[in-house]
Amino acid sequence: MRGRVQITDLGRRILTENPPRIDVKFLKQFPSYREFKEKVETDPRDEGAKISPALEEDRTPHELIESAYQSLLQATAEEVLARLKSCSPAFFESVVVRLLMAMGYGGVAGHGSVTGKSGDGGIDGVIRQDKLGLDVVCIQAKRWDGPVGRPIVQQFVGSMDYYRAKKGVMLTTSTFTRDGMEFLQRIEGKTVVLVDGDRLAALMIEHDLGVTTTRTYALKEVSNDFFDEGEG
Repeated sequence: MRGRVQITDLGRRILTENPPRIDVKFLKQFPSYREFKEKVETDPRDEGAKISPALEEDRTPHELIESAYQSLLQATAEEVLARLKSCSPAFFESVVVRLLMAMGYGGVAGHGSVTGKSGDGGIDGVIRQDKLGLDVVCIQAKRWDGPVGRPIVQQFVGSMDYYRAKKGVMLTTSTFTRDGMEFLQRIEGKTVVLVDGDRLAALMIEHDLGVTTTRTYALKEVSNDFFDEGEG
Protein backbone atom coordinates (compact mmCIF):
# COMPACT_ATOMS: atom_id res chain seq x y z
CA MET A 1 0.00 0.00 0.00
CA ARG A 2 1.31 3.42 -0.96
CA GLY A 3 1.77 6.04 1.73
CA ARG A 4 0.94 9.71 1.53
CA VAL A 5 3.13 12.53 2.81
CA GLN A 6 2.55 16.24 3.24
CA ILE A 7 5.11 18.98 3.66
CA THR A 8 4.90 20.82 6.98
CA ASP A 9 4.93 24.54 7.59
CA LEU A 10 8.49 24.19 8.85
CA GLY A 11 9.46 22.46 5.64
CA ARG A 12 7.95 25.23 3.52
CA ARG A 13 9.80 27.86 5.52
CA ILE A 14 13.12 26.05 5.10
CA LEU A 15 12.62 25.81 1.32
CA THR A 16 11.94 29.55 1.07
CA GLU A 17 15.31 30.16 2.69
CA ASN A 18 16.92 28.25 -0.22
CA PRO A 19 19.60 26.33 1.77
CA PRO A 20 22.70 25.35 -0.27
CA ARG A 21 22.12 21.66 0.49
CA ILE A 22 19.85 19.50 2.60
CA ASP A 23 21.65 16.49 4.04
CA VAL A 24 21.81 14.53 7.28
CA LYS A 25 24.05 17.11 8.94
CA PHE A 26 21.58 19.87 8.06
CA LEU A 27 18.56 17.90 9.28
CA LYS A 28 20.11 17.09 12.66
CA GLN A 29 19.47 20.64 13.83
CA PHE A 30 15.73 19.92 14.01
CA PRO A 31 14.35 18.08 17.07
CA SER A 32 11.62 16.38 15.01
CA TYR A 33 14.24 14.77 12.76
CA ARG A 34 16.35 13.64 15.70
CA GLU A 35 13.28 12.05 17.31
CA PHE A 36 12.37 10.29 14.06
CA LYS A 37 15.92 9.03 13.60
CA GLU A 38 16.09 7.69 17.14
CA LYS A 39 12.75 5.94 16.73
CA VAL A 40 13.58 4.05 13.54
CA GLU A 41 17.00 3.06 14.85
CA THR A 42 15.65 1.61 18.07
CA ASP A 43 12.37 0.09 16.82
CA PRO A 44 13.12 -3.61 16.07
CA ARG A 45 9.78 -4.02 14.25
CA ASP A 46 10.64 -1.62 11.44
CA GLU A 47 13.77 -2.99 9.79
CA GLY A 48 13.03 -1.40 6.42
CA ALA A 49 12.80 2.12 7.83
CA LYS A 50 16.28 2.22 9.31
CA ILE A 51 18.49 4.96 7.95
CA SER A 52 21.13 3.79 5.52
CA PRO A 53 24.73 3.84 6.82
CA ALA A 54 25.66 5.62 3.58
CA LEU A 55 23.51 8.60 4.62
CA GLU A 56 25.16 8.66 8.01
CA GLU A 57 28.51 9.15 6.33
CA ASP A 58 27.17 12.41 4.89
CA ARG A 59 29.13 11.97 1.68
CA THR A 60 29.25 14.55 -1.07
CA PRO A 61 27.74 13.84 -4.52
CA HIS A 62 31.24 13.34 -5.93
CA GLU A 63 32.02 10.84 -3.18
CA LEU A 64 28.79 8.97 -3.88
CA ILE A 65 29.61 8.80 -7.59
CA GLU A 66 33.12 7.55 -6.83
CA SER A 67 31.72 4.93 -4.45
CA ALA A 68 29.22 3.74 -7.05
CA TYR A 69 31.94 3.63 -9.71
CA GLN A 70 34.21 1.53 -7.51
CA SER A 71 31.33 -0.87 -6.76
CA LEU A 72 30.61 -1.31 -10.47
CA LEU A 73 34.32 -1.75 -11.18
CA GLN A 74 34.59 -4.44 -8.52
CA ALA A 75 31.54 -6.26 -9.90
CA THR A 76 33.02 -6.17 -13.41
CA ALA A 77 36.36 -7.48 -12.18
CA GLU A 78 34.64 -10.37 -10.40
CA GLU A 79 32.72 -11.25 -13.57
CA VAL A 80 35.87 -11.07 -15.70
CA LEU A 81 37.66 -13.42 -13.31
CA ALA A 82 34.70 -15.82 -13.28
CA ARG A 83 34.69 -15.95 -17.08
CA LEU A 84 38.43 -16.62 -17.14
CA LYS A 85 37.99 -19.53 -14.74
CA SER A 86 35.30 -21.07 -16.96
CA CYS A 87 37.09 -20.70 -20.30
CA SER A 88 39.27 -23.37 -21.89
CA PRO A 89 42.99 -23.57 -21.03
CA ALA A 90 43.92 -22.78 -24.64
CA PHE A 91 41.76 -19.65 -24.68
CA PHE A 92 43.15 -18.54 -21.33
CA GLU A 93 46.70 -18.86 -22.64
CA SER A 94 45.84 -16.70 -25.64
CA VAL A 95 44.21 -14.12 -23.37
CA VAL A 96 47.31 -13.61 -21.23
CA VAL A 97 49.51 -13.23 -24.31
CA ARG A 98 47.12 -10.64 -25.76
CA LEU A 99 47.07 -8.83 -22.42
CA LEU A 100 50.84 -8.50 -22.23
CA MET A 101 50.93 -7.32 -25.83
CA ALA A 102 48.25 -4.74 -25.04
CA MET A 103 50.40 -3.57 -22.12
CA GLY A 104 53.22 -2.85 -24.55
CA TYR A 105 55.55 -5.74 -23.81
CA GLY A 106 55.77 -6.65 -27.49
CA GLY A 107 57.29 -3.30 -28.33
CA VAL A 108 56.86 -1.82 -31.78
CA ALA A 109 58.45 -4.57 -33.82
CA GLY A 110 57.97 -7.53 -31.49
CA HIS A 111 55.23 -10.13 -31.41
CA GLY A 112 53.71 -12.66 -29.03
CA SER A 113 52.44 -16.19 -29.47
CA VAL A 114 51.10 -19.20 -27.61
CA THR A 115 53.63 -22.02 -27.74
CA GLY A 116 51.09 -24.83 -27.95
CA LYS A 117 53.70 -27.55 -27.81
CA SER A 118 55.18 -29.96 -25.33
CA GLY A 119 58.78 -30.36 -24.33
CA ASP A 120 59.33 -26.72 -23.47
CA GLY A 121 58.97 -27.17 -19.72
CA GLY A 122 55.49 -25.74 -19.40
CA ILE A 123 56.01 -22.38 -21.13
CA ASP A 124 52.56 -21.39 -22.42
CA GLY A 125 53.47 -18.28 -24.37
CA VAL A 126 56.41 -16.27 -25.58
CA ILE A 127 56.78 -12.58 -26.39
CA ARG A 128 59.72 -11.58 -28.59
CA GLN A 129 60.31 -7.89 -28.00
CA ASP A 130 62.47 -7.36 -31.08
CA LYS A 131 62.57 -8.71 -34.65
CA LEU A 132 65.48 -11.03 -33.99
CA GLY A 133 64.07 -12.41 -30.76
CA LEU A 134 67.06 -11.33 -28.71
CA ASP A 135 64.80 -10.10 -25.89
CA VAL A 136 62.31 -12.80 -24.89
CA VAL A 137 59.60 -12.85 -22.22
CA CYS A 138 58.29 -16.27 -21.19
CA ILE A 139 54.70 -16.68 -20.01
CA GLN A 140 52.97 -19.33 -17.97
CA ALA A 141 49.20 -19.26 -17.46
CA LYS A 142 47.59 -21.19 -14.61
CA ARG A 143 43.79 -21.38 -14.75
CA TRP A 144 43.57 -22.76 -11.22
CA ASP A 145 41.28 -22.56 -8.23
CA GLY A 146 43.89 -23.43 -5.63
CA PRO A 147 47.02 -21.37 -4.87
CA VAL A 148 50.16 -21.75 -6.97
CA GLY A 149 53.06 -22.84 -4.78
CA ARG A 150 56.83 -22.72 -4.90
CA PRO A 151 57.37 -26.00 -6.85
CA ILE A 152 55.38 -24.65 -9.82
CA VAL A 153 57.07 -21.25 -9.66
CA GLN A 154 60.50 -22.85 -9.41
CA GLN A 155 59.76 -25.13 -12.36
CA PHE A 156 58.72 -22.16 -14.46
CA VAL A 157 61.93 -20.29 -13.65
CA GLY A 158 63.98 -23.31 -14.70
CA SER A 159 61.94 -23.74 -17.89
CA MET A 160 62.86 -20.25 -19.03
CA ASP A 161 66.29 -21.62 -19.93
CA TYR A 162 64.63 -23.47 -22.84
CA TYR A 163 64.24 -20.05 -24.53
CA ARG A 164 67.35 -18.51 -22.93
CA ALA A 165 65.00 -15.93 -21.43
CA LYS A 166 65.83 -13.63 -18.55
CA LYS A 167 62.29 -12.28 -18.13
CA GLY A 168 59.11 -14.14 -17.25
CA VAL A 169 55.52 -13.58 -16.21
CA MET A 170 53.36 -16.14 -14.44
CA LEU A 171 49.63 -15.39 -14.34
CA THR A 172 46.90 -17.27 -12.51
CA THR A 173 43.19 -17.01 -11.83
CA SER A 174 43.89 -17.87 -8.18
CA THR A 175 46.71 -16.75 -5.88
CA PHE A 176 50.36 -17.50 -5.10
CA THR A 177 51.63 -18.94 -1.86
CA ARG A 178 54.04 -16.99 0.31
CA ASP A 179 56.90 -19.41 -0.29
CA GLY A 180 56.34 -19.11 -4.03
CA MET A 181 56.67 -15.33 -3.88
CA GLU A 182 59.65 -15.46 -1.51
CA PHE A 183 61.49 -17.86 -3.84
CA LEU A 184 61.65 -15.16 -6.55
CA GLN A 185 63.42 -12.82 -4.15
CA ARG A 186 66.35 -15.20 -3.92
CA ILE A 187 67.00 -15.93 -7.60
CA GLU A 188 69.61 -14.04 -9.62
CA GLY A 189 69.93 -13.39 -13.33
CA LYS A 190 66.20 -13.58 -14.02
CA THR A 191 63.26 -11.29 -13.42
CA VAL A 192 59.88 -12.97 -12.92
CA VAL A 193 56.61 -11.22 -12.14
CA LEU A 194 53.63 -12.99 -10.53
CA VAL A 195 50.11 -11.82 -11.39
CA ASP A 196 47.25 -13.22 -9.31
CA GLY A 197 43.59 -13.36 -10.27
CA ASP A 198 42.56 -10.00 -8.83
CA ARG A 199 45.38 -8.16 -10.52
CA LEU A 200 44.80 -10.05 -13.77
CA ALA A 201 41.17 -8.96 -13.90
CA ALA A 202 42.13 -5.37 -13.04
CA LEU A 203 44.75 -5.27 -15.81
CA MET A 204 42.28 -6.60 -18.35
CA ILE A 205 39.80 -3.87 -17.45
CA GLU A 206 42.52 -1.20 -17.50
CA HIS A 207 43.64 -2.22 -20.99
CA ASP A 208 40.12 -2.82 -22.39
CA LEU A 209 40.59 -6.53 -22.95
CA GLY A 210 37.41 -8.58 -22.60
CA VAL A 211 35.35 -5.53 -21.61
CA THR A 212 33.46 -2.77 -23.42
CA THR A 213 32.58 0.76 -22.40
CA THR A 214 28.81 1.00 -22.09
CA ARG A 215 28.40 4.54 -20.83
CA THR A 216 30.53 7.62 -20.23
CA TYR A 217 29.74 10.51 -17.91
CA ALA A 218 31.35 13.95 -18.10
CA LEU A 219 31.33 15.75 -14.75
CA LYS A 220 31.47 19.51 -15.15
CA GLU A 221 31.95 22.38 -12.74
CA VAL A 222 31.57 26.13 -13.02
CA SER A 223 34.55 27.91 -14.60
CA ASN A 224 35.77 30.69 -12.32
CA ASP A 225 37.81 32.16 -15.19
CA PHE A 226 34.69 32.51 -17.34
CA PHE A 227 32.84 34.51 -14.68
CA ASP A 228 35.81 36.63 -13.68
CA GLU A 229 34.73 40.19 -14.49
CA GLY A 230 37.96 41.78 -13.40
CA GLU A 231 39.94 44.00 -15.73
CA GLY A 232 42.26 42.34 -18.21
